Amino acid sequence: MATSARPEEVLHLFPHAFPVGVAFGVVRVRMGDHWVEVATFRVEGPYLDGRHPSEVRYSSAREDVARRDFTINGLLYDPLTGTLYDWVGGQQDLLRRRIRTIGDPRERFQEDRLRMLRAVRLACELDFEIEPDTLQAIRALADRIRTTSWERIRDELARLLTGPRRARGLRLLDETGLLSQILPEVAAMKGVVQPPEYHPEGDVFTHTVLALDALRDPSAVLAFATLLHDIGKPLTLTRDGRIRFPGHDRVGAERAREVCQRLRLSREETERIVALVRDHMRLADLPRMREAKRRRFFARSDFEELLELYRADCVASHGDLTTYEWILATRAELRPEEVNPPRLLTGDDLIALGLRPGPPFRELLEAVRDAQLEGRVRTREEALALVRELLRAQEKSLPGSNSHPEPPGEVRTVP
Repeated sequence: MATSARPEEVLHLFPHAFPVGVAFGVVRVRMGDHWVEVATFRVEGPYLDGRHPSEVRYSSAREDVARRDFTINGLLYDPLTGTLYDWVGGQQDLLRRRIRTIGDPRERFQEDRLRMLRAVRLACELDFEIEPDTLQAIRALADRIRTTSWERIRDELARLLTGPRRARGLRLLDETGLLSQILPEVAAMKGVVQPPEYHPEGDVFTHTVLALDALRDPSAVLAFATLLHDIGKPLTLTRDGRIRFPGHDRVGAERAREVCQRLRLSREETERIVALVRDHMRLADLPRMREAKRRRFFARSDFEELLELYRADCVASHGDLTTYEWILATRAELRPEEVNPPRLLTGDDLIALGLRPGPPFRELLEAVRDAQLEGRVRTREEALALVRELLRAQEKSLPGSNSHPEPPGEVRTVP
């Protein structure tokens, strides 16, 4: 809400309200289950850093509207009289479905450079076009976007990439020149050829656009992972009679980590994105994996996102979903307790057998886990028996070991 009331008047009217932007005259007021931000009409001085005004003073409603970003955001409605105030042509732009700045677009973008990215996001969210002068100003000032904080850029990108027209958004970022400024690794995929038998859609950038478009209601993590899943290809392209990208998943994961850190994503989000980029090709091998290894994939906390990335990757290239459908059918045959059953043994069980903690611990526990997932052991007793068997086999393989078997139940300490 915008009002002529000063912050101190708002706080007097609503004792439980509190100021959140004293310098900008903004107060948060609780109304039922909602918080409402109440801002005093204001005008702002020059923006010296491309984000913050040098001064703020209170003003009239008309002056307040004149400082805002886009005409469609410059409409004021009085709920008491039912009057709509439009001093900037916002209604006409809504009807024409276009994004246009209030006043000179260069001035608006110089005030806050993030507005350039916001124009792209709004155009995609609303399915509007960016008005020609506004679009030209974005192209002319695109390099200034890097003076904006990466946290603000990240938040706008997340909204764009999870929105309904994310593919158009990526192309529009490229057309405006913003992409090469904030995500040069993605821009580098343009023109990188791919083997036509697997990628009839064209270059790596086109493939990424189509993969983003194929996602179904993605989280921000999945959207970023899809955007970055092939950024290793420009760095690994080889031509030896065939077009190849050896190790592009590994290289891409390393670059994805750099991008995530630049965008100030959280550590957890970064690790999830890196894992998706690193493993996005591995699901194609699931039908040929051992049962235990396959079930480990099914038990991953990010398996649903990994599977959706794999599906979108296929849809955006050769279109063959045979393996994807096989994975769905195979997983559907397993009960939840079969996919990720509780472990039969822990390190404490091995210590109870007389083993000292060390590298063999992990090997033994993983061997038991594999046997459990493959159905070769089902109880704790069978798991303990397998450990004893593995230890006997290990001792027999040591130099100088005799051929006499150990007495049943005896376990030697493993250094």
